[in-house]
Amino acid sequence: MAILRTTPDGRPSVRLERTLAHPPEKVWHAVTSPDELAHWFPAAVTLPESPAPGGKITFTFTETGDVSAGEIVGYRPPEVFEFTWNSDLIRIEVSADGTGSKLVFTHVFNRGEPDIARLGAGRHVTGWVACLDSLEAALDGRTPEPPADWHARMVHYIEEFGLEDGEVLDDGTIRFRRDLVWPPAEDVWKRLPQPEAGAQVLESRSPEVLAYTWLHDGEPAGRVRWEVTADPLDGVRVELTQTVPAELSDLRPDLLTARHEQLNALFAASFGVELEPWSEERKAAVRGRYSS
Repeated sequence: MAILRTTPDGRPSVRLERTLAHPPEKVWHAVTSPDELAHWFPAAVTLPESPAPGGKITFTFTETGDVSAGEIVGYRPPEVFEFTWNSDLIRIEVSADGTGSKLVFTHVFNRGEPDIARLGAGRHVTGWVACLDSLEAALDGRTPEPPADWHARMVHYIEEFGLEDGEVLDDGTIRFRRDLVWPPAEDVWKRLPQPEAGAQVLESRSPEVLAYTWLHDGEPAGRVRWEVTADPLDGVRVELTQTVPAELSDLRPDLLTARHEQLNALFAASFGVELEPWSEERKAAVRGRYSS
């Protein structure tokens, strides 16, 4: 089970729960020993010899050699291990559950604008679910199966959390913001939908911004703007805005539906997946949702 929520101070967070067929002491060792963490945690972890609040942690990605830092916030064996990773907060809680244990894993996204940080929830949950699968396998003495089809896994949570939906801003502009994970920004730029014949390009700065007019009945009706942002810590995201004049407000559900399909295709393409065009039934369902 995975839940996307907001902390009392307004930060997005995800919470995952697992029931494990092992006693709390064994699970605690698996989530606090660097040797055991190596079986499931995404980075090699170095802890103080005697872990305690205030102790420093380092995380090393063995494939790249990248190192980041953290600090122990809470350490209460065999129940709570809480620490920062860069500015984010990770909390692992272990409790008895019958003859086994219940594990609660919480990740609070503390970096940047909350609404932007929230966009990455689908990707983070997908990764942590795979990690906890490996943890469970290690506890069971099994060899974990490598995750397959990351795109489908992420789409599941993106849909569940409502992260793929567009919105209408106060001035009537439609907007989509989507996390694209880690593709090169140049590749995203090449895949951006291009202006239709007769539209005017208003701005073109590869690989960051592409803006152009959109036409209605052959006449300019508004502006479409794509912005690609590459962040060294948070990956790549795209923001699409399309201005819609008040006299064409009835078109917004259709425009939102069309852009929604384009954003889904753009996200899939970043994983090398080519989606089939939406059926009329799916278009009608999405249009109906935006109409309401």
